[in-house]
Amino acid sequence: MANERLNFEDEQVRKTFRHTSAHILAQAVKRLFPEAKLAIGPAIENGFYYDFDLEHKFTDEDLRSLEKEMEKIVKSAYPIERFELPREEAARFAEEKGEPYKAELIADLADDAVIYFYRQGDFTDLCAGPHLESTVPVKAVRLTSVAGAYWRGSEKNKMLQRIYGVSFPEQSALDEYLAKLEEAKKRDHRKIGAEMDLFAVYDEGPGFPFFMPNGMILRNELERFWREEHAKRGYREIKTPLILREELWHTSGHWEHYRDNMYFTKIDDNNYAVKPMNCPGAMLAYKRKMYSYRDFPIRVAEMGQVHRHELSGVLHGLMRVRTFTQDDAHIFMLPEQIQDEVIGVIDFIDYVYKIFGFKYRVELSTRPEIHMGADEEWEHAIDALKGALEKKGAHYAVNKGDGAFYGPKIDFHLEDSMGRTWQCGTIQLDFQMPQRFDLTYTGNDGEKHRPAMIHRVIFGSVERFIGILTEHFAGKFPLWLAPVQVRILTVTEKFSGYALELAEKFRAAGLRAEFDVRNEKIGYKIREARNARDSYIVVIGGKEAESGILPVRSSKEGELGGMSAADFIDRLRKEIAEKSI
Repeated sequence: MANERLNFEDEQVRKTFRHTSAHILAQAVKRLFPEAKLAIGPAIENGFYYDFDLEHKFTDEDLRSLEKEMEKIVKSAYPIERFELPREEAARFAEEKGEPYKAELIADLADDAVIYFYRQGDFTDLCAGPHLESTVPVKAVRLTSVAGAYWRGSEKNKMLQRIYGVSFPEQSALDEYLAKLEEAKKRDHRKIGAEMDLFAVYDEGPGFPFFMPNGMILRNELERFWREEHAKRGYREIKTPLILREELWHTSGHWEHYRDNMYFTKIDDNNYAVKPMNCPGAMLAYKRKMYSYRDFPIRVAEMGQVHRHELSGVLHGLMRVRTFTQDDAHIFMLPEQIQDEVIGVIDFIDYVYKIFGFKYRVELSTRPEIHMGADEEWEHAIDALKGALEKKGAHYAVNKGDGAFYGPKIDFHLEDSMGRTWQCGTIQLDFQMPQRFDLTYTGNDGEKHRPAMIHRVIFGSVERFIGILTEHFAGKFPLWLAPVQVRILTVTEKFSGYALELAEKFRAAGLRAEFDVRNEKIGYKIREARNARDSYIVVIGGKEAESGILPVRSSKEGELGGMSAADFIDRLRKEIAEKSI
């Protein structure tokens, strides 16, 4: 495939391009480290990776050497040729090449499977493809990092080395990407979280974040907003336990489909599970009474803490943790109410994301290979979600086979200020759990009927959403979320009394104000306040104490000039009320 023929805007082209890049990496590794054993090397959203079994530990110097070798491979303009082999020949080929991981993959294929290989120059790899026609288009490559990865994702298997990389058809695109990567490092929520004292993760609890006072202010403001908006829309809040009997998870289907990600304990000789999801608790809450058709829709919301077992290698600040809070809701409804309720949730999610300035794209995820329920129920549920999206006139992509095990879903991928996307909101239509928990209501005919149900989140994980917000705003949060809205700094200790008086005035107006009257140079105190991303800084000296005019500096807009305390308070209150970003 010639370079000018590439449409890199096309998702499938990008995937094919990156998959080919992974094979070029593997070829380079085999040249420089012939003893390396090949595992797998797929394309991923922003690049590619390849897993290797090698005693030598890859270093940054190795990555640069591998990049140079990849350049040589690209310049060699190898054609990429696909061929197939029968099972026995394919197994013998892998064995002769000394590739045990490839041999294991071949052994797991169905007897009648077509086994494809791809050849480029002196390198051949087992692969289903597709690939580019040659190595020529891969003009710009950067190998970004090395990480540990268990073979086939199981901690029972050997730990391999995973090399990540990115690739583009031209150097300018790579340069632009690397510039964004540098900006992303500056915005890393772990770095900013430490500087702002928002949260911490300790060796005593990997994957279990601690929220500090500043982080709790941010979190509480988010949750306050969440509760106010849910109350406006007719939701009622519940709280369900963290630990429930094992039998419940058999009923819900989580035992069969999710138990490897769950934690367990024993109480009074009975087996219990720590909840990985809130929905079974919501089912029990529904069953406490008998409802009439007149009661629907019933919208139940929960800020529910869940625990999920994640491998230590994938834990990442607030983005990937072992415990988090889902802003869950479950809507029980009559079948004829489904479309209106789905549209109501779509509108709600749209409203919330616009508050933070997020754009987003929508995906409809359909029936996975492993699922509960009859195919006709799934088709009915998928058609209902499609109908709601089409009535809204929403543009959406179809993500085949990626639904939840109990129902199809609409996923919302929000885009942050760096152009990165994050899957947060979801709407899942479920006919299975009402059956499994025998949920009923009395219809207008006096008979028992089965309700339909929606599972939905907007933030998704509160912790992860805070991490996303931190990077999106680079720690300079909208004023209504900012842990410190005003920081008052004194030039000398002489003005401590006036600083305290001002702070009390701001606090009485409902603002979060702090003061710094330490006997430190004012330049040092200003740098600290800026590093902490305090929204507004006011410096008090003799002139300010005498005139009452405050020199105001905004973390986003810079110097704003002088204003009275009353005018400044009015400005802040207006900014908070409007939730300005």
